[in-house]
Amino acid sequence: MQKKIILFFINLFVVVFCFSQKVTIKPIDKKSTKETKALYANLKMLSEKHILFGHQHATQYGHGWYGDDNKSDVKSITGSHPGVIGVDFSGLYGSSEEVVEKQKLSLIKYISEAYNRGGVITAAWHFNNPVSKTNFYWNDSNAVAAVKNIVPGGSHHQKYKSIIKNIAAVAKATKGADGKLVPIIFRPFHEFDGDWFWWGAKHCTIDEFKTLWQFTVTYLKDSLKVHNFIYAFSPDNKFLTEQKYLERYPGNDFVDLVGVDNYGDFGRDGRYDLDAGYKKLKIVSDVALKNGKLAAFTETGLESIPDSTWWTNSLLKTLLRSELKLCYVLVWRNDAKSPTHFYAPFPGQKSEKDFIDFYNRPYTLFESDLKNIYRK
Repeated sequence: MQKKIILFFINLFVVVFCFSQKVTIKPIDKKSTKETKALYANLKMLSEKHILFGHQHATQYGHGWYGDDNKSDVKSITGSHPGVIGVDFSGLYGSSEEVVEKQKLSLIKYISEAYNRGGVITAAWHFNNPVSKTNFYWNDSNAVAAVKNIVPGGSHHQKYKSIIKNIAAVAKATKGADGKLVPIIFRPFHEFDGDWFWWGAKHCTIDEFKTLWQFTVTYLKDSLKVHNFIYAFSPDNKFLTEQKYLERYPGNDFVDLVGVDNYGDFGRDGRYDLDAGYKKLKIVSDVALKNGKLAAFTETGLESIPDSTWWTNSLLKTLLRSELKLCYVLVWRNDAKSPTHFYAPFPGQKSEKDFIDFYNRPYTLFESDLKNIYRK
């Protein structure tokens, strides 16, 4: 109850502040649905004083379970689902037509359910190399450079267009109980500055990457008429300057949200450099402010969460440092079978108490804190 009272007054202040500042940032798609425009504006507004907490695959599966209705490990602890639910479009290519159709139905189900509850959805895209018979990871012995072959004029361009059509089909079929198309934060080609994915920096030129991004966005919104996407740009944490961060930036006409994936500065392999993590988030936040975009901490986490106070002493401590305006932070998935591959706590996990403290802070927003986020 105390958190709700505090949130009411903070939200009232934010509404007044944003009205006085005449916040006018809009999605790049001039034909964006009413709900997509509202989500975009509300995420900007909330980022002034809050951050939404997100978890990948939160309601699809968790630590030791799979496919339970209306369940998440986060809800098992706090009573609320995460404010942002991560899904993945990976299953829309690389399998039989029957399997792909099942994946479409599964995605539609989980995305629409999150929307109906009032939550926000973001979609990653781990899809197999469309040129060689390898998965989304780069395999030096078998992988073939794909980006140059799937852009316009490339040998596999038509195949790539057919892959995108599956994504468009899901986007245009996913509606809420109100009959409206569900807005989705679409985050393609993430961590592109690394070399572990086939779209990584070592496997394509800067111009090839920009061309791929620009074509993908243009084809989705202009040719396939997808008008419920917010497009997110998210490198890994290899940059130290704004110039380096923007090296592969495709331009303001092709990006709605700028982010960063950063595990390395937040405890991975025992390495903590919170100052470095903050400086990179500050670059992202500043780029968003300068260019009229949203900003987010698009992926982070500490596998197995061996640090019992990681949520407040590492993550929250960094997020609360001055001048960061981030609309959400998302931690990675909790595997259903692995006893060690998890990034959010579950009942009995050693960081559970600290996570409840994290949840109770007025700054952090979960699904139950969100009201009318798809309305202006």
